[in-house]
Amino acid sequence: MLNRVVLVGRLTKDPDLRYTPNGVAVANFTVAVNRPFSNQQGNREADFINCVIWRRPAENLANFMKKGGLIGVDGRIQTRSYEGQDGKMVYITEVVADSVQFLESKGSSQGRSGQDAYSPGFQQNQNQNPNHNQNQFDDDPFKDNGEPIDISDDDLPF
Repeated sequence: MLNRVVLVGRLTKDPDLRYTPNGVAVANFTVAVNRPFSNQQGNREADFINCVIWRRPAENLANFMKKGGLIGVDGRIQTRSYEGQDGKMVYITEVVADSVQFLESKGSSQGRSGQDAYSPGFQQNQNQNPNHNQNQFDDDPFKDNGEPIDISDDDLPF
């Protein structure tokens, strides 16, 4: 069995760094990755891929990379679920990053309006259902409540 993801793209917003009650750092971030083909109008579409990274790499990402920063992500796909406030199960598919590489120096992404979401020449195969992650942000447990997340060390991916 193999579950490996390699992405190159730009951060869509500043990474969201939080800490578990036991003090373990976790950062959520979204990477915009252009598709390797153009649509019928001749424009390149991008996929917005949700990612999470743990411990020291999470702190480094949050401290050194901001919205628009070009990064490389190496990790695996993981699906999790929880019961939403309305009682319905919410399923989330995300990349659990083992490492993140900073592909440009700090501050060099400023003023990049209108350019590609990733570095030219990078190609990615895309077999993702566009409706797969539709409502995942509606009941996001990491959404701006300012509180530490409730997770035990036993639930950490490593």
